[in-house]
Amino acid sequence: MQLYTYFRSSASFRVRIAMNIKGLAYDPEVIWLLDNEQTSEPYRRLNPQALVPTLIEEGQRLIQSLAIIEYLDETRAGPRLLPGDPLGRARVRGLAQVIACEIHPLNNLRVLKYLKQQLGQAQPAIDQWYRHWCEEGLAAFEVLLDDGKAGTYCHGDGVSMADICLVPQIFNARRFNIDLSFYPRTLAIHERLMKLDAFERAQPERQAEAARLARPAPKS
Repeated sequence: MQLYTYFRSSASFRVRIAMNIKGLAYDPEVIWLLDNEQTSEPYRRLNPQALVPTLIEEGQRLIQSLAIIEYLDETRAGPRLLPGDPLGRARVRGLAQVIACEIHPLNNLRVLKYLKQQLGQAQPAIDQWYRHWCEEGLAAFEVLLDDGKAGTYCHGDGVSMADICLVPQIFNARRFNIDLSFYPRTLAIHERLMKLDAFERAQPERQAEAARLARPAPKS
C-alpha cells in the first residue's frame, strides 16, 4: 500500500492511526502542502480534489480519510474501529463526522489560505475564524460524550473511528492555542488515547518529513 500523506494533515494523521491500530505497513509518499505539491498536475490526476490522504492498494485509488478507515476496518483483521451494532456504528460515525465533516473542513489549510489570499483577511481575523469553528464543534462534541455511552474512550472501552478523528483535532487546537479547559471529558479521553502506541507513532513530529521544517531554506 502507498499512502500519499503530509505530516500535519489531520486527515492523513487519522489514516496513519488506523494503519497502526491494524498493524499495517505502507510506503509513505509525502505531498508537501507548504509548496502546493497537492495542486501539481501529476497529483491532481491521482486525486482530483488535490487533497491528502490518498491510499493506493492493488492499483486502486481510495480517497477521503473516513472512507479509507472504513475500508481498512472491513478488509483487515485487528481491533474493530466501528461497533458491531447499528446504533453503535451510527453513534461513532456521528462523533467522527462532527470533527471530520464540520470542524475540520472550515479550518483546513486551503480555506485559511483563501481567507488570506483571495478575501484579504488579516491574520487576527483568520485566527478568530479558526477558533470560532473549533470551539463551537468541540463544545458540541463534549456534550455528545455525556450520553452514558462513552467509557475509557469515545464509545465504550474500545478505540473507534471517533477517537481516531479526535486526536488530530486536539493536536491542531493546541497548535492554534485553543483553550481546551472547557472540554474536560474530551480532553481526558484524548490523554488516555495518547498513551497508546498506535496514536503516539502517528503524531506529526514522529513522521520523517517533519525534519524538513528544520532545514535551512536553499540559497537563491
